[in-house]
Amino acid sequence: MRCPVTEITRRELDEAVEGQTIASRALQTFAEHPDRVALRWREGDGWGEMTWREYEQQVAVAAAGFQRLGVEPGDRVVLMVRNVPEFHIADLALVFLGATAVSIYNSSAPDQVAYLTAHSGAKLAVAGDAGFLARFEAVREDVPDLDTIVMLDDAVPADPASGVVSKAELLEGHEPADLAALASACSPDDPVTVIYTSGTTGPPKGALISHRNVVWTAEGLLRMIDIDPVGLRVVSYLPMAHIAERLCTHYLGVLGGLEVTTCPEPGRVAEYAREVHPEIMFGVPRVWEKIHAGVQAALAADPEKKASFDEAVAAAIPITERRSLGQATDEDLATWNFLDSVAFSQVRELVGLDAMKVAISGAAPIAGELISWFRALGVPLSEIYGMSESTALMAWEPYRVRAGTVGRAFAGTEMFLTEEGEVCIRGGNVFLGYLDDPEKTAETIDPDGTLHSGDIGTIDEEGYLTIIDRKKELIITAGGKNISPANLETALRQIPLVGQACAIGDQRPFVSALVVLDPDVAPAWAKEQGIDFDTLADLAQDPAVLAEIDRGLEEVMAEFNHAEQVKKVRVLAEEWLPDSEELTPTSKLKRRGIHQKYADEIAALYS
Repeated sequence: MRCPVTEITRRELDEAVEGQTIASRALQTFAEHPDRVALRWREGDGWGEMTWREYEQQVAVAAAGFQRLGVEPGDRVVLMVRNVPEFHIADLALVFLGATAVSIYNSSAPDQVAYLTAHSGAKLAVAGDAGFLARFEAVREDVPDLDTIVMLDDAVPADPASGVVSKAELLEGHEPADLAALASACSPDDPVTVIYTSGTTGPPKGALISHRNVVWTAEGLLRMIDIDPVGLRVVSYLPMAHIAERLCTHYLGVLGGLEVTTCPEPGRVAEYAREVHPEIMFGVPRVWEKIHAGVQAALAADPEKKASFDEAVAAAIPITERRSLGQATDEDLATWNFLDSVAFSQVRELVGLDAMKVAISGAAPIAGELISWFRALGVPLSEIYGMSESTALMAWEPYRVRAGTVGRAFAGTEMFLTEEGEVCIRGGNVFLGYLDDPEKTAETIDPDGTLHSGDIGTIDEEGYLTIIDRKKELIITAGGKNISPANLETALRQIPLVGQACAIGDQRPFVSALVVLDPDVAPAWAKEQGIDFDTLADLAQDPAVLAEIDRGLEEVMAEFNHAEQVKKVRVLAEEWLPDSEELTPTSKLKRRGIHQKYADEIAALYS
């Protein structure tokens, strides 16, 4: 089935970005908004700021510094840097030089650092602090081609003998480069970054993304939101090795003129949001789930108030759905405005989402009920669907949201399903291919430019796409039933006490699951019930907690047929963290790792 053609055509986008590169668009932003704030960061009790003019000057100096260190067009440079202004400066300097920046997840272990550095063929690395430097130094023997490491932490001394140079050598003591001359040498078809896949089905593959991919996708995104982007506030907090973060806060920041506040610790994003009041925000589902859980935990202290708030949300959800489709009546609007004045506006302001114009969840499935909850509160949350190979975007609908779907075909793309139901697209966002891997490239991109996602989906008559699951992750029970674990896991996370879940059942007689207690909601609920406990581990074994989860299990499984339903769960206490045995850096489940680590617990479910 084919998805209806979006209003923004591929031809329009092709013509709009013809000949453009990130470098040429950056020059345009520098020239048009020299005195606006480009980058912000925490500085003591206040904030430091950098204008676009200052940003341009820093990039020009950094570009000259990289040149002096031997970086040439076509070179690949790895960066292991937190979300700080220096990342944006270094990355954009490499863009102007025609080099290819390769970000490494900050949580990567030394062996992962060695693999990515060696595979990318990088001769130079940029380390943000002493800890990152130590991981490079631990594997120097495994990456003999790595000649130089630029250290961005002023407190760490240079070590010329081992090729470690200081931040000062990059940013001081030389004339700034001529950015206009450098930009003129950049081509739209040049690769600008390599985004390594999560590695859930094998060794990470390096997806080559071009200038054209980024500019084309960013232009489509800006046209879809149809808001003047200049000066819009955004918090940069997710790893820059994640294509969605790289696009939304780095590339889009440059191309759209956003005001980017850098947050070096992802766990502090809620704190930053309360102070910055962002207008655009991207988050993986767990970010939105934690905000929701925090609100619910705060309300739990007053059961009567919580009941009233829940009633208000329930009343607002259908109104919000009609409003997003342009079908809301005057009575609808008056009712929602009243609910907003007495309940919702205070909550939005409390969590810092009161100025939100575009809120996006992506990288993994999110429950439609959670989308509806946020939208009822006036937070315009929508779900986005994409992958590194599509420059982050394949489907999205920012305004006419249908909760439970991932929207319609992204601007300018053609979306369709194969006979197996696999989601495919064609468009200017389709990547160049995998670095040094023509076989995997041929498996993913057809000669006509069709990108195969590896995901199974359905498309309704209005073009809304629903993702069923990854082709390679479908559970096939011992009875031969094909089941989507992702749909079950999304449902399980709707049990209030559950924060994370992994469905089990491949070649098993029935489906079971491992569920992890929500560290915010579970303790609050237990105190409300008068349960004595010292740790989450105590709660994971408490009969009342287990009974409450079983009650919730029965409720959330009611929408599935008998063969699909999760019959038993094992409750765990320790939260699964990104880039661990259980999760990839982008918070996708590592099913193989979970099955190995919890083999005894899984066996007990079937004993």
